[in-house]
Amino acid sequence: MYVVKSPLSDENLKTVSEALQGALVDLIDLSLVAKQIHWNVVGPRFRSVHLQLDEVVTTARGHSDTVAERAAALGVSPDGRAATVAVGSGIGVTPEGWVDDAAAVSALVDALGAVIARMRERIAATEEPDPVTQDIIITITADLEKHHWMFQAANG
Repeated sequence: MYVVKSPLSDENLKTVSEALQGALVDLIDLSLVAKQIHWNVVGPRFRSVHLQLDEVVTTARGHSDTVAERAAALGVSPDGRAATVAVGSGIGVTPEGWVDDAAAVSALVDALGAVIARMRERIAATEEPDPVTQDIIITITADLEKHHWMFQAANG
């Protein structure tokens, strides 16, 4: 079997691969959480919240692909399986059933906040071993923080 050889040392690769795998899991779960709430949101702000949730899904899915491909480029097999996501995500429990628009916004503020906190840890962890990966994580974090801000502003 062909295996991609990483340009990083084994020690640096371990740190970077953990950061990438964690980011992948969080991004996949964020896209699932946002889509679940998107399908179930109700209330007077339904349409705006519904559309805003899809923006988060698009961001998370796009960045999860970038993260997975960065891992693969470094010789690390990305793992986005449901079981891996279920045990590794930093996002709390998603509301079940219909979710009123205010609760939907709060749930996304919490989910985004949890992912952002972990992304900031990954930014710090990858600074020395791989600035290329750090740059990717910085870009992702900036996009997530923009969504976080917009959801917070929507909740007044």
